[in-house]
Amino acid sequence: MIKIIRRSQSTIFLKVILLSFFLYIVSVVTKAQQRYTVEKVVAQNKHLNIVLKKYRGDIQKVKAARFLIENLPYHFGYTGKGMDHCRKLYELRSKGIAPDKVIDSVNEIYGAFGYDKLTRISDITMDAGYLFENIDYAFKAWREQPWGKNVSFEDFKEYVLPYRVGNEALKPWRKRVYELFNPMLDSIRGRPEAEDPKYVAKAVLNILKKRRPFQFSSNFYGPSVGPDIVDWHSGNCRESSDLFIYVCRALGIPCGRDVMFLRADMNVGHDWNFVLDKNRETYFCSVTYTSNEPEAAPTYWNRKGKVYRQTFGIDKNMQQVVYSPREDIHPWFKEPLFKDVTRQYNGKLNHQVVMSCDSLYEKIENERKVYLCVASWLDWAPIGVSTTSGNQVWFNDVEGGIVFRLATYEDGAMRVISDPFFLDKETGMKRYITGSHEEEVVLTHKYRLPYTYPYRMIGGVFEGSNSRDFNSKDTLFVIKKKPQRLWDVVRLPADKTYRYVRYVGPKGSFCNVAEVGFYEEESDETPLSGEMIGTPNNEAKINTHNYTNVFDGDPNTSFDYYLEDGGWAGLDLGMRKKINKIVYTARNNVNFVYPGNNYELFYEQHGEWLSAGEMEATSDSLSFKVPKGALLYLKNHSGGKEERIFEYTNGEQQFW
Repeated sequence: MIKIIRRSQSTIFLKVILLSFFLYIVSVVTKAQQRYTVEKVVAQNKHLNIVLKKYRGDIQKVKAARFLIENLPYHFGYTGKGMDHCRKLYELRSKGIAPDKVIDSVNEIYGAFGYDKLTRISDITMDAGYLFENIDYAFKAWREQPWGKNVSFEDFKEYVLPYRVGNEALKPWRKRVYELFNPMLDSIRGRPEAEDPKYVAKAVLNILKKRRPFQFSSNFYGPSVGPDIVDWHSGNCRESSDLFIYVCRALGIPCGRDVMFLRADMNVGHDWNFVLDKNRETYFCSVTYTSNEPEAAPTYWNRKGKVYRQTFGIDKNMQQVVYSPREDIHPWFKEPLFKDVTRQYNGKLNHQVVMSCDSLYEKIENERKVYLCVASWLDWAPIGVSTTSGNQVWFNDVEGGIVFRLATYEDGAMRVISDPFFLDKETGMKRYITGSHEEEVVLTHKYRLPYTYPYRMIGGVFEGSNSRDFNSKDTLFVIKKKPQRLWDVVRLPADKTYRYVRYVGPKGSFCNVAEVGFYEEESDETPLSGEMIGTPNNEAKINTHNYTNVFDGDPNTSFDYYLEDGGWAGLDLGMRKKINKIVYTARNNVNFVYPGNNYELFYEQHGEWLSAGEMEATSDSLSFKVPKGALLYLKNHSGGKEERIFEYTNGEQQFW
């Protein structure tokens, strides 16, 4: 019987993850498409009139105040006991406590987190005094610093002036952060280069990196925690962005957050920082990235599809484009507090996607909203929106090298209306992904292999010796291509015997390897054992990533040497033995095919995921029959979270 997947559990998980991610980027108001003016906002909070009256003698400050007040209704923050829960996560993590222990400890103190424990407060109720300090110190930094002359008033309003960076509870921060970091720039303030805000942003980036390490955690939750993140230096990509924004804006540097609603090759969103130079060119950076300076936007490496820039002011042009009284608008686009900056990241590889409505699954009426979507687990999520016109729909500024499809938004869900298609990165040409006659596929993993770890084994060497210090040694095998499966097997002519055997990582690899087995006979199923020898790790890694992991029989543990070069892991076999076979596993993210786990393969056909069968793995590979050329998805029912769409070409899985 064919199994059809329409709305899987992953749909619910996707909505929870993506909507919680997006809450701090787009503050959706309850009254759809309501237009606010300064006068309407002041009518709801007459105390704001004090702000406008105070700055009557300064035209720019009046314009700045009006800009903030007009956009107050689109922003809100949270208070309540739930915020104590969230803030404690980051405070404890800043002390170096492991994320899982932090979560357990906080849950024990406060109970499970829930948004029902929070109170949402609209910024319309803003206290006028809070705006005074924010406006005064924002202008102080902008007007007094040498780089301020190269920051336009429009950029100042959007990327220096805003009093909040997410949906945190409001707390004064500008004066404190300014007075803390401004003296640290005394050594560069008088240089000619300091008239470029990008140059100063580089200095700030390095100050923050040297000040204290950022304690990363990818599994924290809840609203933004606010300006205390400047002290804590902990959290995920959101908090690392917040940290840099608070400090740069306090110093008058135009800075903010660029986002992918959904990474085009993964199942989650991502954000990072941008800064503007004196020519208004975009540079990206993060306190968690390895680079110590902002880099040009077109060099950003992640597959993006679309990139948006968080703004404080509502994008009225986009708001007008997406508005329609006749249909639902996806909540991510209903109140757009962002603008499309994809073109700045794509450079010359910027494409327009044009689709004829005749190629869609059904007739779409004119002026209908259509969404450009990328995959996330078994579902499709929007990253762009357009309107049909003249029997066509087109999307400007799109990055290629990605699989897309089109959808409409109906009754609170995405409804796909086109076949998936691959957009070529160089040419922008479309290739539709549809299945034809049946073929057999052999699968070895359910998610793309890590970009780094398998490649780090290329050039790795297996050696045998009868000297413990390996002064005299023979090369048994050199790895010449990246490992592709759970167990890569090497068969050797056994013409010599050795007491000592080892794996030596190539230069720059940190000797990354998960598992190695040496076998005396090709038919043996149990590897040789002996005293484990190797280069011991430093104190930070000796209990988690030491060389002993290489021989523990667990492919999910690994060796990660503390130095780039010189690491090795081996065995003293106790006596000379021949080596007829070597089996090895690259360091990985637990996404190979594992014997004993239950898997199911799905193939896409006309908007539905159909099951090609379910089976228990008996080795490190699986064999299925599916339509040739179809889009595929392998699910592990026994566990694991990471799964991704892929094609099967030339005997290999190509993940998108």
